Amino acid sequence: MPKGGRALPAACVERIQAADAVIHAGDFSAASVLAELKQLCPVVLAVHGNVDDAELRRELPESLEIEISGHTVAVVHDAGPAKGRLARMRKRFPGADAVVFGHSHLPLHEEEAGFQIFNPGSPAERRRAPRHSMGLLHPTASGLRFEHLWL
Repeated sequence: MPKGGRALPAACVERIQAADAVIHAGDFSAASVLAELKQLCPVVLAVHGNVDDAELRRELPESLEIEISGHTVAVVHDAGPAKGRLARMRKRFPGADAVVFGHSHLPLHEEEAGFQIFNPGSPAERRRAPRHSMGLLHPTASGLRFEHLWL
């Protein structure tokens, strides 16, 4: 989420306002940012990140699993090193069809044997990513389809 005078890009705000729910993989920084996000979309499914303040760490879990259209999505902030990440997340969340994670702020989507890991990147803190981004999740009859939206 933005710090200082920065704001979320208009395209990001529009998508959040139109969404049924927002999945956030941590790094709000302060509880006030979570409150602002909930004003845009009342349903925010979130975990705390490593830079989140003590209030957020008390309010939000380290990880969670949610059901979306009959599929389970796990959410965690830090999925660890790139090497072995997909297998590690499959082992950590054996009942999940997909894992959404953050931490690196680098957009990523990997899939193997029907199991997916997805990092939406960030609309505000792109770091080494080529562009700001966010993710969209489309539940379908055949499964979960993730998409990066480049901002």
